[in-house]
Amino acid sequence: MEEAEVDVVEAHSPGTPVGDLVEAEALMATYGQHRPEGRPLWLGSLKSNTGHTLAAAGVGSVIKMVEAMRHRTIPLTLHVNEPTPYVDWASGRIQLATETQEWPRPDNARRAAISGVGMGGVNAHIIIEEAVEEPMPVGRTALSDSGWDAASPVGPWIITAKSPEALLAQAARTVAHLEDDPDLRAIDIGYSLASTRAQFAHRAIVVGRDRNELLNGVRSLVAGESDPAVVRGVAGPSAKTAAFFHGEGAHWLGMGRQLYSIFPLYAKAIDETCEILSSLMGTPVRDLLFASADSEKGSLLRRPSCAQPALFAVETALYRLAQSWGFHPDVVMGCSAGEIAAGHAAGLWSLQDACALVVESGRLRQSMGDADTTAVSPAAELYAIPPLGASERSANGASGNHTGAQSSDGQEATSTEHQQASSADALRAGLFKLCERLDYRLPDTPIVSAHTGTVVDPSLVRTPEYWVEQLISPVHLKKAIRRARSREDITTFLQIGPGVHPAAMIHGIFEDADGSSSGVVIPPLLQPGTDEDVSFVSGLATAYANGAPIDWAGVYRGAGARRVPLPTYAFQRTRLWLDAQGGAGLAGAVDARASAGPVHDGAPVCTEIERTVAAAIGQVLGIAQGSRDDGFLALGGDSVSAMRLAARVRAEGLPLTPELLFEHATVRQVAAALEEAANQATDCGAPGCLAADRQFEAMSVSGLSSAELAALPGLLAMLDQPRSA
Repeated sequence: MEEAEVDVVEAHSPGTPVGDLVEAEALMATYGQHRPEGRPLWLGSLKSNTGHTLAAAGVGSVIKMVEAMRHRTIPLTLHVNEPTPYVDWASGRIQLATETQEWPRPDNARRAAISGVGMGGVNAHIIIEEAVEEPMPVGRTALSDSGWDAASPVGPWIITAKSPEALLAQAARTVAHLEDDPDLRAIDIGYSLASTRAQFAHRAIVVGRDRNELLNGVRSLVAGESDPAVVRGVAGPSAKTAAFFHGEGAHWLGMGRQLYSIFPLYAKAIDETCEILSSLMGTPVRDLLFASADSEKGSLLRRPSCAQPALFAVETALYRLAQSWGFHPDVVMGCSAGEIAAGHAAGLWSLQDACALVVESGRLRQSMGDADTTAVSPAAELYAIPPLGASERSANGASGNHTGAQSSDGQEATSTEHQQASSADALRAGLFKLCERLDYRLPDTPIVSAHTGTVVDPSLVRTPEYWVEQLISPVHLKKAIRRARSREDITTFLQIGPGVHPAAMIHGIFEDADGSSSGVVIPPLLQPGTDEDVSFVSGLATAYANGAPIDWAGVYRGAGARRVPLPTYAFQRTRLWLDAQGGAGLAGAVDARASAGPVHDGAPVCTEIERTVAAAIGQVLGIAQGSRDDGFLALGGDSVSAMRLAARVRAEGLPLTPELLFEHATVRQVAAALEEAANQATDCGAPGCLAADRQFEAMSVSGLSSAELAALPGLLAMLDQPRSA
């Protein structure tokens, strides 16, 4: 963005000669440069009308500019009798808005910049841009004005609240409202729920094709009945999501056929990917995907040379479709050939290079033996096949990852993993030759290694050596998945691919992990035996219910949906009352003081540091001790209470600073940062380290230590001295 593309600046405007001059000169040096003739930077400030509103100043300015854009008007700055003489207004580059005037649209959108600074620690500058209505992306949805039909995608209804009780109450209010107004269309209800309501932690998503199906799902939610159309979850503030791409073995003939016919975006991705794969293989890959079970082409999908490319095409198309619905994972992760799809999804390779790698991987695996590697059924999910390498079966068997591939009729599928270890040398050489020719890019999404379960360094992941070893070496998926959960804080593994066995396999990893499975969900996007659009939306719904970002409003955009009145939030009306001091109290007061409960009912604190931090937060904010997923700022903390909290925790021997509270969102994250700081101090062994002295100096309300306060007068004196020539 160029400087001249910003039309208006809403200034902080401290109202002092020095402060106004400093801000005006800064604006001159930035937005005032390279402006076209006749297009000065217009300057205004809400403070000339409201005065200093402290913490509300920035929000007030945002509201002013949003309304100005809505009315296409630059409002005058009130109560300005005479502009400050210290600013060069005559240059014409910057002008004070002393009259209301029309706000023309110079290019694509109107833009305004807003400044906010303050003694409390605020130091913010934002640029807001007028929202321009965009056409619906192809493939986002196929909803019609009349609702849904059998050939169109399912529609989600989203209901969220701040507590389980409020969620059920909100659902009950919704049912009552819809029963009273049977003429409301399902598409309008879904769009309004998604676009006009805040998204809170406790979430329920109802998936259905028509109004009756969706309404019955909400009724089941209210009644507490189990219903496959209803997905529930709690989105923890520190939850992370991984896109998990698995290897071949869980696929079936015809996978993705329904999605191909429903979503143009999915079909386009399949066509584009299959065209590249087919040119490299000399085989029509799309025909293999949709072949009948008794055809010659259908039998080819048993071979890894065809199965791996076909699975890559499906996973790539699924990921693109999920992205178009607003899904953006925190990390990507793959197993076996799925790591190639994960790398491409992260932006590591172009589609052409990724296709070349997956074709070579499948060809090399096929060359290890003549037998088919995967038994394929028209609609049966199969056990995943482990990656390349002679020791895979023993390595995965020992870790509980692989029990042998088996088809739906009980016939064990043969596998090339029984080849001699010497075959791995030929595979390594062939893969390295290809990997050297690939064009590696900086990933835009972190990649988690299936060997270690941790994020791979961006410089390492762009080397041929890494990918050769990654694809040919034994995978310790059990260890990697556990580490991804514990070290990367991943709570949702969204399965980008067909079948349900990979999800069941990950569930099994956590079931025997001594309770570490708490809060982990593994939703598949493409399940056999289920309508594929239902499976896709339900998978995204499960990920969203547990914290993944999904743009539900975008599903309805461009489909003729309208916003309609719906019930507002079902407040729980908890009554709080302060006891009267030294008297009988007011008439009608409750008998006992009601204490505020925790805002979020996440996992309880479980370490000593977490207990210390949570207890201190409760004492400083005057609330009951909450969970390890509670956030200090979300509970009502501010810069002043942050200093009080830091002083209280430091008195307990922990090096907490206000900065840590603003850098880490939850009790768990703050405690982890304190533990890391404590370990570093313990390791140093020098006097003054944590090991030598566990007590930390209490902080003043300014946030400065006594030594810093003592040095402050001298520093101020130096600043007051006149500058030398």
